[in-house]
Amino acid sequence: MIARSRQVALALTALLAAGAACQADRHESPGRPAPSAADARESRGFTLVASGDVLPHTSIIDRARFDADGTGYDFRPMFAGAAPVVGRADLALCHMETVYGANGDYTGYPAFKSPPEIAAALAATGYDGCSTASNHSLDDGAAGIQRTLDALDRAGVRHAGSARTEEEARTVTVLRAGEARVAHLAYTYDTNGYPLPAGQPWAVNLIDENRILADARAARRAGADVVVVSVHWGTEWQDTPDDRQVTLARSLTAARTGGRPDIDLILGTHAHVPQAYEKVNGTWVVYGMGDQIAGQMSNHTGTPDPRGNQSTIGRFTFAPPAGPGGRWEVTRAEFLPQLFDIDAGRVVNLNRALKDGADVLGVRDRIREVVLSRGAGKDGLVMGE
Repeated sequence: MIARSRQVALALTALLAAGAACQADRHESPGRPAPSAADARESRGFTLVASGDVLPHTSIIDRARFDADGTGYDFRPMFAGAAPVVGRADLALCHMETVYGANGDYTGYPAFKSPPEIAAALAATGYDGCSTASNHSLDDGAAGIQRTLDALDRAGVRHAGSARTEEEARTVTVLRAGEARVAHLAYTYDTNGYPLPAGQPWAVNLIDENRILADARAARRAGADVVVVSVHWGTEWQDTPDDRQVTLARSLTAARTGGRPDIDLILGTHAHVPQAYEKVNGTWVVYGMGDQIAGQMSNHTGTPDPRGNQSTIGRFTFAPPAGPGGRWEVTRAEFLPQLFDIDAGRVVNLNRALKDGADVLGVRDRIREVVLSRGAGKDGLVMGE
């Protein structure tokens, strides 16, 4: 269990109760307008926010049923602490790590089948799209993918990384962000040994450098102004990116066509802990955002590890190119430290919690140290609210 006092949990619960009122209006400001959002609008640019793994363990499912007063499942209160940041962005992306079940057949670890009501909560929070390629994408075979993408479609949340048909697998997910067309691509390192469904080798995108670059170039040729790649990778419980992450990040960010980078932003998930941000070959890479929503986590030694409930939101402000064919440049890069309070069952914005008197300074500072551990500060990464 997370090692913090009930006093802290109660303080965070009070904070989140106050913040829940913001959820209804996705554009309500949590305070003064973020300079990045204002600058983006003035220059006809846009802000993009991205968050880590949504991983509903059994305790999370139980909490959603409690929040729905025992009739159905309501995940919206869990996300309320993130809604002011997510809802104000021009484009917001999440990572939906699990697949959905049906008719009450819902399970947590090790083979997840989550209530489809999560999709409606993601939409209500302000998410526009989610990556769906993960090591749990085949926990319930092709049927799980079908139910998951159907539910996201009903909620109006776009998705990338898994597919119901070959045509869908070949179709690039393109989202609008202001005047920009943003392609979202997603890939995973593995599917926990589950084989791809018979006759459906396209059901889940697996990490392959050549495939990623080919998809990115195809998206660009199809008119994408910005190409964002989500990758489910890394070593679980390791704060530092592993050699494969670093090597792949360098290769992907070095790739150019006509002098223009093929990929404009890389977003990492899977490790369960926050990892560093780094500007590589002029492109921002988030090695790992951590788990935005998860139950009590134990690390590879079987020891309960509070890092499994810590994460960041990345916020990037893009400005349009100076001329035709130029790159949309990131003019401001920020990270926002978060905590999922397993006692309250809520996402907590740690900087806002500190202002309200919660005793979370040590957690906030640990996340900041990890995020900046590869020198991102000298390239302009700042901690936001």
